Amino acid sequence: MAATTHTVTNQVPPLVGYDVFAADRVLSEAVERHIEPGARPVALVELGELGRAAGSAQAQEWGAQANAHPPVLRTHDRYGHRVDEVEFHPSWHRLLGHAVSAGLTDAWGRPAGHVRRAAGFLVWSQAEAGHGCPLSMTHAAVPALRTDPALAAEWEPLLTSHTYVAGLRPPREKAGALFGMGMTEKQGGTDVRSNTTRAEPLAGEGEYLLTGHKWFCSAPMSDGFLVLAQAPGGLSCFLVPRVLPDGTRNVFAIQRLKDKLGNRSNASGEVEFDGTWARRVGEEGRGVRTIIEMVAATRLDCVVGSAALMRQAVAQAIHHSAYRSAFGGPLIDKPLMRNVLADLALESEAATVLAMRLAAAYDANTEEERAFLRLALPAAKFWVTKRCSAVVGEALECLGGNGYVEESGMPRLLREAPLNSIWEGAGNVQALDLLRALQREPQSLDAFLREVGRARGADHRLDAAIKDLLTELADLEGVEARARRLVERFALVLQGSLLVRFAPPEVADAFCASRLGGDSGSSFGTLPHSLDLASVVARARPTVA
Repeated sequence: MAATTHTVTNQVPPLVGYDVFAADRVLSEAVERHIEPGARPVALVELGELGRAAGSAQAQEWGAQANAHPPVLRTHDRYGHRVDEVEFHPSWHRLLGHAVSAGLTDAWGRPAGHVRRAAGFLVWSQAEAGHGCPLSMTHAAVPALRTDPALAAEWEPLLTSHTYVAGLRPPREKAGALFGMGMTEKQGGTDVRSNTTRAEPLAGEGEYLLTGHKWFCSAPMSDGFLVLAQAPGGLSCFLVPRVLPDGTRNVFAIQRLKDKLGNRSNASGEVEFDGTWARRVGEEGRGVRTIIEMVAATRLDCVVGSAALMRQAVAQAIHHSAYRSAFGGPLIDKPLMRNVLADLALESEAATVLAMRLAAAYDANTEEERAFLRLALPAAKFWVTKRCSAVVGEALECLGGNGYVEESGMPRLLREAPLNSIWEGAGNVQALDLLRALQREPQSLDAFLREVGRARGADHRLDAAIKDLLTELADLEGVEARARRLVERFALVLQGSLLVRFAPPEVADAFCASRLGGDSGSSFGTLPHSLDLASVVARARPTVA
């Protein structure tokens, strides 16, 4: 008689072989909302192709392999020559190549380019988040380079190319290039104005030699980098190519790769400049102003990337609960589990709707939308990236012990979750940035209030929250100590206004009741039981064909 001790029952099939874009009703609706009809058909075809690829077994395997085999630094070749190269598993290159070919570094010149790219970034990051770093910085370098038309003419076609070319070669020999960034140093961290890297002018116009150390250099395998250094005229922005025009390697000594909590597939390193050739970008002494547009674009990607992590975690939790039975029926039908899943789904939907609204503001690029972004972007970066860790942690718990096992993929999401809150300015930096905008650019508050005011009168809890925010703003004495409280309110009011306008009534009602009306506890799963939670969960459930 055959043994039956290893008969497998009540285990959940993998969430694989589905269209990540089409299965995300919130994202699909946002794309329909923010892309003009003329550009919509092509965008939907592109995103559908990317969504099916992201949900494939192949892409999921690439993601697992890229993280199981992290990058390795090779400082010298076999003969002792300095090479400073980073070696990646082939799956990393496949992921990155697919992303570049899908246009995830190309937003600045296409119709609805930022919305299309943000949606694609949100979809493809769910297959693997680590390789989003070079994609983000390559995309974000474009506005900084445009301060120098000659540099932009040389590099922008390579950065926005849909061709991925691995390896270090002169730019003229490549059909596409990637960019990294080096701002922070050992002694200063976020306080980049205290940087000590020196830039000595050469005879050539805009040419310098750099000497110094970068404590964090993102994606050190890239073709070029935007960095900050102290020139005679003050802190300035520079372009450092890895390979010089004559084909020789620039001085770019990678001292080590960082051993990070998450983001294991991606390389982050420390680099030394010792007579490193560079081109100035923008004016001397205006380095922060020059590079700030790059920082703003990467901050938007932090929001989008966190929304992607939330969406994947919530999709996994709902999928698991739909197939896993306990105490006489599927978990998804249990009132308490349904409450938890609905609460998580609310957070995910609010993050996605906000991220796509910010991308649409980039596409509009009007004075009104730029003013709106000055408050909305730091508020979103602060709040969405912080909520990410909580959402992923709770979603992991929905899978029980299976979620704590590496094979589930949930631990990788959890390790990745804190990154976007730290990268490009942690929470305090975002809060202080919002305060500066309030004090220096009063038109930004007018633009923000006009945006949230579009939903006024639709929900009394939202109206009360807007009134409370204005009361808080009326007294700015000692405001720095309560800056986090203020920026959180900005984010929640904005999310609430967007959901009231664009989400189904059951979603907006649940969000306003719990996030704005105070009718919830301090943990997920404490929504008012009288709400239509089943509809909230059903809306967020990923459908597998």
